Amino acid sequence: MIKRILNSLLNILLYPFKLILRFVIRLLKRLKFSIAFKISASYLLIYIIIILIVAVSTSAGCMVFEFQKFERNTINQDVENIKREFPDFKGNTSMSSSIKSFEIYDDSLNSVYPYNNDKRYSDNIIVVLENLLYNREYVYSTDFEANNRDYYLNISYDAELMINDAFKIIVLVLVSGAVGLLIFVPIISNTSYRLIGPIKNMTEITKTITVNNINTRLDVKGTQDELKELSQTFNEMMDRIEQGYKFQQQFVSDASHELRTPIAVIKGYVNMLDRWGKNDKAVLEESIGAIKNETDNMQDLIEKLLFIARSDKGNLAYSKEDFKISTILYEIEKETKMIDVNHKLYFKFYDDANIYGDIKRIKQAIRIIIDNSIKYTPASGYIMVSGFLQDDYYIIKIEDTGIGIEKKDLNKIFDRLYRAEQSRSREIGGHGLGLSIAKIIVLGHKGKIRVKSTIGKGSEFSIMLPYIN
Repeated sequence: MIKRILNSLLNILLYPFKLILRFVIRLLKRLKFSIAFKISASYLLIYIIIILIVAVSTSAGCMVFEFQKFERNTINQDVENIKREFPDFKGNTSMSSSIKSFEIYDDSLNSVYPYNNDKRYSDNIIVVLENLLYNREYVYSTDFEANNRDYYLNISYDAELMINDAFKIIVLVLVSGAVGLLIFVPIISNTSYRLIGPIKNMTEITKTITVNNINTRLDVKGTQDELKELSQTFNEMMDRIEQGYKFQQQFVSDASHELRTPIAVIKGYVNMLDRWGKNDKAVLEESIGAIKNETDNMQDLIEKLLFIARSDKGNLAYSKEDFKISTILYEIEKETKMIDVNHKLYFKFYDDANIYGDIKRIKQAIRIIIDNSIKYTPASGYIMVSGFLQDDYYIIKIEDTGIGIEKKDLNKIFDRLYRAEQSRSREIGGHGLGLSIAKIIVLGHKGKIRVKSTIGKGSEFSIMLPYIN
């Protein structure tokens, strides 16, 4: 009974603190204070709430102890005396002096003693708390049996002394907490700023990062736990950005270089025509042919660059449909034999399969690899194109006896505008974009592209496309 009362009293007393805590947290979230201030304020608020909880719980604990002691030493004795003297009370001289009043009710809860009692029997916790807080009296409820009937008893005790002692304990704890607060505040303030110090340093460093010093990194020394992880994550992100930025710079530089040559050729022929060549028919025809050739070369480069740019932006669309892979393989065989008469060509398609994809793009990717084989294979060398099923893929293998690719270049040949040393000649031509485009197309169809090569002996490219069963 007493524990129930005190638990309810404790919840009632703590409820305002809970409301204050919620209000302060919401306020701190809305106000634009520094993180250090918010941390200090949060710790301070937690400290104050802990002191209040300790004060209330200590006071409540003392009251519980006192009430239990009072029940053992006084209340039980009074209840026994009332039972013994009921129903003939003679002055109640055996009762304790702290009793203010007591009432007895029958099993129908009608007043039995005193007869003119206008109070009602109650063991309701709300009534008990109300009497404890406002009337400073503790109402004890119990029942007993007399003359084969059940009776109910309310005894009211003066609780002034115990309540005053409880408040004294609260005051002492709060005073101790206030003294501790004088020590706690500077410690928390210093700790908060020490915690925020590395973040401030990070902020200052990140402010200095520009295009000119993109290699700047955060110092992870001295940081711990989450801050160290944050610094490492930021540095890794900057590594990726720097790599992408350098790659973009290289790409722009290489593209500019590729465009510079045809422009210079066109400009040279135009100047020659402007000065005297327009009156010479042979020079005029040569100039027109060269300008046309370089214009076609520039158009091809620009179209490839636009293709890659659309891929980077995610705007590259594929018109996919179901088709037999043999339909484009036989087309490529026929076309290749028509345009290439300088090499020994072998085509062998062992299997057929249904492919879901963009026919034109897949044909373009295969055509790029075959064109490279034709370009880098000496005359009378052989080129073999085969197709077959293997595991979950339809594999199109292009083998040649060309100049081959050095091992150091194998991981770079799919990079944009990259050309191995063996292919850097004006006669061979090319922009170093074909293999990049082929790889984009194959990956866009959830396929794979692999290469093996030996310098001076030839290369082997494999396009692997998933097929439909």
